[in-house]
Amino acid sequence: MMLQETNKEKIKEFFDLTGDEHYELRKFSRPVLVYKIDDGIVYYSLWESTLLQRFGIKNVDGWDYEIDTIFCPDWITGEDDFDDEFDDEFEDEFDDD
Repeated sequence: MMLQETNKEKIKEFFDLTGDEHYELRKFSRPVLVYKIDDGIVYYSLWESTLLQRFGIKNVDGWDYEIDTIFCPDWITGEDDFDDEFDDEFEDEFDDD
């Protein structure tokens, strides 16, 4: 099943971290990153929101590019809060109270 991300900042972060130069975000008025993860590989395409609304994400059956999850932001794999937990433990160790 394909997933989607509409937050422009997250989409920009995805392309910055992956080093992908296939897409120019400025050409999209409302970009949607459509992706799926399978065996540590992210398969993705960038869609215009109006086209995706017209055809529906359930009808997306392909992708343009693929990349290993190692090169992707943590939110792609659902591990976005990993660093936050570490920071909390670190602060507790050095709490002066």
